[in-house]
Amino acid sequence: MAHTLVIVESPAKAKTIGKFLGRNYTIKSSMGHIRDLPKSQFGVDVEHGFEPHYITIRGKGTIVKELRAVAQKSQRVLLATDPDREGEAIAWHLQHLLELPPGPIRIEFHEITRNAVQEAIKKPREIDQNRVDAQQARRVLDRVVGYRLSPLLWRKVRKGLSAGRVQSVAVRLIVDREREIEAFQPEEYWSLTAWLLAGGEGEAFPAKLFKYLGEDPAIKNEGEMQAILAALEGSTYVVTEVKQRERRKNPAAPFTTSTMQQEAYRKLNFTARRTMQVAQQLYEGIDLGGSEGPVGLITYIRTDSTRIASVAQLEARDFLMERFGPDYVPEGLRQFRGRKDIQDAHEAIRPTSVWREPAALKNVLTRDQFRLYNLIWERFVASQMQAAIMDTMTVDISAGPCLFRATGSVVKFPGYLRVYQEGSDGEGKEQEQRLPALTIGQTLELQSLEPKQHFTQPPPRYTEATLVKTMEELGIGRPSTYAPTIETILERGYVVREQKQFIPTELGRVVVDLLKEHFPDIIDVEFTAQMEQQLDEIEAGKLSWRQVVAEFYEPFSRVLERAEREIGTVELPEEVSEEKCKLCGRNLVVKTGRFGKFLACPGFPECRFTKPLLETIGVNCPRCGGEIVARRTKKGRKFYGCQNYPECNYVSWDKPTNQNCPRCGTRLVEKASRQGARLLCPSKECGYEEKIQQAR
Repeated sequence: MAHTLVIVESPAKAKTIGKFLGRNYTIKSSMGHIRDLPKSQFGVDVEHGFEPHYITIRGKGTIVKELRAVAQKSQRVLLATDPDREGEAIAWHLQHLLELPPGPIRIEFHEITRNAVQEAIKKPREIDQNRVDAQQARRVLDRVVGYRLSPLLWRKVRKGLSAGRVQSVAVRLIVDREREIEAFQPEEYWSLTAWLLAGGEGEAFPAKLFKYLGEDPAIKNEGEMQAILAALEGSTYVVTEVKQRERRKNPAAPFTTSTMQQEAYRKLNFTARRTMQVAQQLYEGIDLGGSEGPVGLITYIRTDSTRIASVAQLEARDFLMERFGPDYVPEGLRQFRGRKDIQDAHEAIRPTSVWREPAALKNVLTRDQFRLYNLIWERFVASQMQAAIMDTMTVDISAGPCLFRATGSVVKFPGYLRVYQEGSDGEGKEQEQRLPALTIGQTLELQSLEPKQHFTQPPPRYTEATLVKTMEELGIGRPSTYAPTIETILERGYVVREQKQFIPTELGRVVVDLLKEHFPDIIDVEFTAQMEQQLDEIEAGKLSWRQVVAEFYEPFSRVLERAEREIGTVELPEEVSEEKCKLCGRNLVVKTGRFGKFLACPGFPECRFTKPLLETIGVNCPRCGGEIVARRTKKGRKFYGCQNYPECNYVSWDKPTNQNCPRCGTRLVEKASRQGARLLCPSKECGYEEKIQQAR
């Protein structure tokens, strides 16, 4: 048999594939991209159809030389880079650098398993030039914006800044949301809950005020609430309607890149970057030992599709039949609807074999690998299961001029809930209770009336999960861009992450305002989404990539010239502290970096002195009595420690308080969650906790 060279991007992928192919195959890695636009030059010939000038990436010369040598000795060369635009572009660059002839030299597979790889070897195809062109268009557009607009920001605002088609819109979303929050005016409103007993026994159940004088209640102040309470005095509470029904709850679709990042954030506290790093490891292959050796545990991780191959669905049905029985297997294969604008090039993310249960792999996976694989496995298995069936009850109760409503539900058949329940971005919802057996005309005993004051809340700040979700819904970026976009806006200091929420810095606000005024298209959500659609049309062969770039560049260059003339130097306001620089005596100023605020000498670059900005929280150290301050780890995670460190080494991940535990006397800490803030005793032996009551 003729000797074949197979080239992939990563050594881990090469190692896994090497186990599936015989001695007539040599597997080599290109170590990612090998050719790109030069960093030190614009690299795009605007005068000649935006022709890109590619060069071998610095440090990759030895790899290229080695690949050429092996390719010349091989009868056949196959390029097995990732099955997406970027992978297609890498294969195209390899073809040019290795001087490979045109023809069927490209293979692709969506999972790195023995069968998938061996089948792909049998079906090589030519490189898809439309895919390559779509990637070239993205690269050239990003270069045009980055190398034309970023220097303008350096000159007018600050050195080291950058602008980009996707990152600038992401920053705008965060800035606009923060301004919504700042402009928000809270409005007071009240709610009323009646706690009722059926037959004077058992536990009381809650019923919410649903109608007052036949209208939806809009109780704006305490006076209006007191009027309703007065009207209810002496009223009899009578059941007027009982509705019981069966509700089916279908499982969520298997993961796309976006939903995987969102759920990993909600359930595992993984950033988008961490999620993709771990997912890449699971995709490229894990050595399971024994006869299996290295094998890819999940399918390709950059996808916007919820589609599942029928062979995988049939395997899942066999698994469910064996593990849970026929009641948990739906009648037909489940199909999930995707969004209208998806590419649908790949399947959803799923385990390559549902029979590889997470518990059996725990000893061969790292903690992060196990947790993410378990999440992907559970989500996929649940997506192929029967719906959950809930028995729900809605009861209307009349009392004077008021109508109260109580709702309750109980799981009649768990279905997919035996395996998995989807996370939520919202606040913790009150659990629906199981109601007692009630009949129309039944009189209930009032235990108590519970009026509550509330205030409308501003929209929440973006978290990683909600930002990724919004970007996907608006069509900004694609599955491969979410994680690097978030990393970039953090690194540039446009936003900071506080308590898992994104807050724009003054720098971020200034840059967004400048771009809004002078480059409205760059910062426009719809324009950016339309550009993504045009890239999809290039891949589909419907548009010319040079035409798309030209239509963007011509008006952009005119706006750029005008902005250069009109924009003056933008002065960023600096907060001056009372602390002096130890090197030159100047007053230190407050700066904002990737991990939040710090103190720096205004004499930079002549004087480079910096020090942490210690944020006091008004709490004394329980060990030495010093001031507790907020600090950050090298990765930006917030923690609390004594100002007298290193003499005092008191530290806490949770915010300390001045209150002592009523049980054991240990200093309590405050912990926030979706269910609200709680006071906890850090002593594991004690376990005391109480909910923090929000002040009216």
